Amino acid sequence: MQQVITWAVLAVYLAAMLTAGIVGAKKANTLTNFVVGGRKAGPWVSAFGFGTAYFSAVLFIGYAGKSGYDFGLWAILIGVGNAAFGAFLAWKVLGNRTREVTRRLKIKTMPQFFEKRFDCKGLKIFAVIIIFIFMTPYSASVYSGLGYLCDNVLKIGYNNAMILIAVVAAIYVVLGGFVSSMIADFIQGLIMIVGVVAMIFCIANAPEVGGFVEGFAKMGDIMSQNGLYPPTMKTIVGVGSLIILTSFGTWGMPQMVQKFYGIETKEGVKRATIISTAFAALISCGAYFVGSLSRLFFTQVPQDVSGKANYDLIIPQILGRLPDILLAVILVLVLAASVSTLSGITLTSCSAVAMDFIVSVFKPDMDRKKTLLLTRVLCLLFIICSYLLATMKSPILTLMAFSWGTICATLLPSYLLGLYWKRFNRTASIWSMCTGLLTSLGLAIFSGFQSGNAPLFGIIATAVSFLTCFIVTMVTKPHEDNTEFFLEAAEESSSN
Repeated sequence: MQQVITWAVLAVYLAAMLTAGIVGAKKANTLTNFVVGGRKAGPWVSAFGFGTAYFSAVLFIGYAGKSGYDFGLWAILIGVGNAAFGAFLAWKVLGNRTREVTRRLKIKTMPQFFEKRFDCKGLKIFAVIIIFIFMTPYSASVYSGLGYLCDNVLKIGYNNAMILIAVVAAIYVVLGGFVSSMIADFIQGLIMIVGVVAMIFCIANAPEVGGFVEGFAKMGDIMSQNGLYPPTMKTIVGVGSLIILTSFGTWGMPQMVQKFYGIETKEGVKRATIISTAFAALISCGAYFVGSLSRLFFTQVPQDVSGKANYDLIIPQILGRLPDILLAVILVLVLAASVSTLSGITLTSCSAVAMDFIVSVFKPDMDRKKTLLLTRVLCLLFIICSYLLATMKSPILTLMAFSWGTICATLLPSYLLGLYWKRFNRTASIWSMCTGLLTSLGLAIFSGFQSGNAPLFGIIATAVSFLTCFIVTMVTKPHEDNTEFFLEAAEESSSN
């Protein structure tokens, strides 16, 4: 009976995604519409698009399970940080400025931003390479997270589950690009809200928990017995590192930044800020709340078939205790979160490769229709490559943490300072990107790619990259004409 209910709910979801793909395909008939939706997105669609791209199976299966088991109730603070810094502050600092600049200068991708800001085609190509190389394992981690859940709940096999994800993503990303993604993200955002609320109340009322009050009391005792209360320096550093990485790390993620490109009005940015913050608070705090109760369900970390402790199994095994219909809804919740993130990563990576690398370097005379077709083909190939990488069953947090930290360290300082600091120059950007990349990779190699250190390493690499920006900028002379970039734009009407 469980299988029938679950597959019925999945069928409804798949039908909705197919509809989004078909509707989007009719409107995504130009390159601008396919990549940035014609820059006509409203606040609700933009906010939900940002939120659904932010949170995926990596949160629900990876971070929530491991952080909850390691830190107990302190893990909820990570969700609070995501809402305050990853959503609210990101929209306040980046939202309108990014929208205004990219709209006025007709920028469609983050690599194009670097070229326009620093008048350097080499920086654009370097950014494309970084995005493509490190976004691939990032997207593979999305596959892996949902694969574990489907394998435990649907019993359809890890690889079969990932094929399902790939098919759903391909349906609407390849057909309708950004337009379909906006429609799908709004639908998936509603699914995530319903699913998280249901998950919170069902897990809180499970026999192992006994309700909110009793559950918190039980966790207080367990945390005291395991040295988690009062918090030790290890706990403070661990939680703090995750707050910084998962909150500020999104500021430099191309698929997140690109959500600002398509929003239509300045007023829409203000409304989207509130909506996005509320959405992030519910989704992230809800996921970490469930993860924080994991020690009430397990006395030790669950083991995989090889007998090795696997944190990625914590949440799937907890959710496996829910009633059939609620389990089906929550499964679709994680599927929706994963597919929306995957679609954002795919569209961002492939549009950058198509426009800013292949066309820019090898085929500068390629017309827009052929470029649009090339972008669609690359989207399909990217989804397939990510699937193949995920079949290797690499630990989800290892894939996610190191790729996220590397992208953040390489791109965020140059992007953020490039938006606001007129004196910041091309030389400083080049040095910053190189030191951020080398520091992140060096620390990863030194640690043997142990995911437990990845958040701290990502922060260190980003700090080194920022420091490089300031030092090199102050010891070199500005050598770009930034007049056009820093013009105060009048209110636009229909510029693309």
